[in-house]
Amino acid sequence: MSGLRRRSPVHGLDRRNLGPVEVLAQSVSSAAPAAGMATVPAIVATSAGTATVWSFVLATALAVLVGTCISRFTRRMAAAGSLYSLTAKGLGPAAAFASGTALLAGYTILVMAALTGAAIYLDALLARFGWRAPPVVGAVIVVLLAALAGALVLRGVRVSARIVLAVEAVSIALMLIIFAVLLGSLPVPDPDGGASAGLGTAAAGVLPALGAFIGFEAATTLGVEARRPFRSVPRAVLGTAAVVGLLSVVAAYTQVAGFAGRLGGQPEPVVALAAARGAPWLAVLLDLGIATSFVACTLATANALVRVLFSMGRDGIAPRVLGATHRRYRTPHMAIAVALPVAAAVPAALLVAGVPGPDALRILLTVATAGYLVGYLLVCLAAPLFLRRIGELTPAPVLVTAVTVPALAVACGAFVVSALGGPVPVVLAALLLAALGWFGWLRMRRPAELAAIGVYDETSAADVHLGRLP
Repeated sequence: MSGLRRRSPVHGLDRRNLGPVEVLAQSVSSAAPAAGMATVPAIVATSAGTATVWSFVLATALAVLVGTCISRFTRRMAAAGSLYSLTAKGLGPAAAFASGTALLAGYTILVMAALTGAAIYLDALLARFGWRAPPVVGAVIVVLLAALAGALVLRGVRVSARIVLAVEAVSIALMLIIFAVLLGSLPVPDPDGGASAGLGTAAAGVLPALGAFIGFEAATTLGVEARRPFRSVPRAVLGTAAVVGLLSVVAAYTQVAGFAGRLGGQPEPVVALAAARGAPWLAVLLDLGIATSFVACTLATANALVRVLFSMGRDGIAPRVLGATHRRYRTPHMAIAVALPVAAAVPAALLVAGVPGPDALRILLTVATAGYLVGYLLVCLAAPLFLRRIGELTPAPVLVTAVTVPALAVACGAFVVSALGGPVPVVLAALLLAALGWFGWLRMRRPAELAAIGVYDETSAADVHLGRLP
């Protein structure tokens, strides 16, 4: 007992209270599979053509491998800082800082994208009932949804997780109804199924297909608050990768077959298929399903974002006030107060300025994907080093890393090449310069805090007395 801390380094959070279903809801909703089912296959098809389904199969395998690397950590430690805190234990402070800033950008911009997506599809839903709203209405929707998300996240992850679970379940159910109707009207498919297109063609679509999975690791931010984190968090991460992969394959198969291999470049493929098969009423369900999925994504990703900021505040590399928690709700209220207004201001300003909603959504999702890819690459590289450090390294983690890291490195390189010539490289360069400036300031002013980053939950004397162990 004398060697235990008096309280956990992440004290103030509502520790050990979330069940496995609530933890799973965090990852599933952050990945927003319902929205991805309707939007991502057409993007993938521009690169993969008839091999789109196989691109999703490969992307699912890669996501599961990344989830396996993450589970090497989450079966042994509970943290609120997501991959940032995990990477610190394998690669040290510099790589952890890179992971943290990449994830901070990824989570923040994904919240912006989710708010934008919700506004776009709610606006489309209104248009189907005859009201063409001006752009300012979309900005108002963004602000209102951000305020609602901030209030729910403040009230506690139990409340927001239950709402997220209900909303995403409705979204997925609506999408499954839509695709079941469409599948029932399709002709008998070609038994080749796009396999003759070749592995290279399928591989070309893996990068955009990974966009359907970003956020699947979000359950790692609930390691402190999960009742049995060493079981529920890795299961949630791996389960989400499998669920998103299965739903994406079904969606891709339906759309590729429906357009007879001409899916690439279709602006609203599911709506077009529904209209062609005499079921235009499906468009209303589609808009509702996608909008609610984006709302759930906003809540889940905001939960993850504020916990990364909380962890950085506790580590001392961000303003320490961000590490404060609300006395009643036991949530990072100061991080919420900083993050949500910023996340709402950018998409609202873009919409008011007249930037087309789909263009804003595409740019935001592209930049967010870059942040996630860097985070995934670093945590996969850190996994075997972490296991070697604690004396538990076996050949399997080394093999998984040897496959996953080069694949992610190629994906990152392909991402940079694909983004050349647009606004995305400018945004990424600005974010990189900001991160380098932040890192340089920490090296000069807070070297001790920088060297010790990676705060995680530890058993305290109070936990032993209360029987509250992981």
